[in-house]
Amino acid sequence: MTLGAVLLGQLAPWRNAATWRIAFSGGLDSTVLLHLLADLAKSHSLPALSALHVHHGLQPAADAWPAHCQAICDGLGVPLKIVRVQVQPGASLERAAREARYGAFIEATQCSEVLLTAQHRDDQAETLLFRLLRGAGVRGLSAMPSQRALGHGHLLRPLLNVSRAELERYATEHQLQWIDDPSNQDRQFSRNYLRHQVLPTLTERWPQAQATIARSAAHLREAQELLDELAQIDLAAAAGSNDFEWLGLPSLDLASLQKLSAARQRNALRCWLNQRTRMPDSDHWSGWENLRDATGDARPIWRLADGELHRSAGRIWWLSGPWLRTPSMVGSWLNPESSLMLPDNGLLTLSGQLPEGPLQIRYRQGGEVMHLPERGHRDLKRLLNESGVPSFVRGRLPLLYRADQLLAVAGLRGLNGEAGEGWNLHWQPPSEDQGLS
Repeated sequence: MTLGAVLLGQLAPWRNAATWRIAFSGGLDSTVLLHLLADLAKSHSLPALSALHVHHGLQPAADAWPAHCQAICDGLGVPLKIVRVQVQPGASLERAAREARYGAFIEATQCSEVLLTAQHRDDQAETLLFRLLRGAGVRGLSAMPSQRALGHGHLLRPLLNVSRAELERYATEHQLQWIDDPSNQDRQFSRNYLRHQVLPTLTERWPQAQATIARSAAHLREAQELLDELAQIDLAAAAGSNDFEWLGLPSLDLASLQKLSAARQRNALRCWLNQRTRMPDSDHWSGWENLRDATGDARPIWRLADGELHRSAGRIWWLSGPWLRTPSMVGSWLNPESSLMLPDNGLLTLSGQLPEGPLQIRYRQGGEVMHLPERGHRDLKRLLNESGVPSFVRGRLPLLYRADQLLAVAGLRGLNGEAGEGWNLHWQPPSEDQGLS
């Protein structure tokens, strides 16, 4: 089977995409991919082709690469977009460059579009070894997926079953010109060390080493899919309904999780948290154990890279963005006929016949007392306990005052208005989008 036929087979499910955009570095792999697709487009009905070159500017030689890429694309009749990025300094230049590059990919990939990258079988074997040496779990050792979501579209790697040697033969046969990045020879970079020192030694002893390592990655990817299915079953059992869904916060029933083995707990939580934060390695899960095993009256918190996991009201709650910031004091509500934006704390609205007098919005300080019809004066702390309000919510519940009289507590049924007078205090809690804006 020709390389073109292999490529068409891999891309068959994506023939209805609006655009096929090739991530074009100008190196051997992406040059072959671009040439293959441009050649196939002459005899097959393919989506519109375009190319994207990301210029990192990390070395002087790179300044000539955009012009080279433009010349190649002009010769093939493929439009090229050149994006210049800033690589943030850090401990790992490789990682920072990758993050900058994929940031450009995400921004460029729109709905119904796919971005094609040219990683091949040798890259897959290299990735598995690299992650194995970093102590990765099953998900990491499954290496690079052949497809995944990217921005509003998808990222595809259609050459993962093709060896670098096959790409070199194609390039030689078609007399292609490509860039040899000098940094690819620098063995201080871990991937280059594996590529030039480790894999050749393995291949000398086991000629099919790269193919078999890549096959192991495929087996591990299948195992990860099974773990993900199990996690979805466990998460569905722990989802359930609760009286505070109106907060808009992700949460899980703690008792349901505690019924699982420790390994299944971690598996379910990894799946749940992976959408929300960067995960710690296996040596730093004591935060979960402390939260899970805390006594009933404790308020444990597991702090992660992009948010916090709290335990309250029999559930675990994911907090991030504005939920991690203390809301600023508000004071007088000068125009209660209009909604009031609360700094870092959502939106407040009064509906119905508005209460008379100058109104103020405050937050709990302790010692608040509220008068309830037929119940008299009641301590607010006790009322919140009766309602089962999660501890992390109590300090940010908007309180409506007239002078020193507490009239309403937003969001809590029975405390959020005066039924006899026909008005209610509505609170729309903060969201992550609101925090980002």
